[in-house]
Amino acid sequence: MGGYGSGQRDGRPLANEALTIDIAWMIRQGMAVPGQSVIGSLSWTCRGESSGRIGYECDMRDPEDAVLILRFDTIRRWTGEKKSHVQTVPLTYTRPHFGGKRWWMLCPFTAERVGKLYCPAGAEKFASRKAYGIAYYSQRIADHEKPFEALFELQKRLGCEPGWERPIRRPKGMWRKTFAEYERRYWELDARCGAAMAAQMDRLGGINF
Repeated sequence: MGGYGSGQRDGRPLANEALTIDIAWMIRQGMAVPGQSVIGSLSWTCRGESSGRIGYECDMRDPEDAVLILRFDTIRRWTGEKKSHVQTVPLTYTRPHFGGKRWWMLCPFTAERVGKLYCPAGAEKFASRKAYGIAYYSQRIADHEKPFEALFELQKRLGCEPGWERPIRRPKGMWRKTFAEYERRYWELDARCGAAMAAQMDRLGGINF
């Protein structure tokens, strides 16, 4: 699990540079199934390279005693020492107004219900963002970069290649009304990117588009 990013900036780890477990995503992917016990593995990549892999067992046969068992190794950065870990994460659920169950994990440090657990570089447990003081990347980027980050995120959400002035397309199966809202947001962000770029160029030397 070592070597998956710098892990910290300004003394605080970043969410996008930590291994992340999302219980709702696991359920959607069939990697965790209410009423069943599932054994499998989770893997991550960073900048196109493998950044971590762990084994897990998600036992949800008894909703009142459901657990996610994680098995992984960590390697100490300076000594190269390998250490094996087994972490048991209790699962719990709430009942939304629209019915069914919404599943959560309990942080081992704060005991709070969370949808995601993180393991930043150098850590030996998966825990909540609050426990590790993890910041989001958007909290660290300059104001003039934020419209670009939002635009790229929208493009990735639609399965399009990210990049300013790159077009978007409606994914197969998406309602036209839903895509129209994404498209409205796209052009709004595109205009903000243009304004940010123009302001940045003015600061750098008064160059006009």
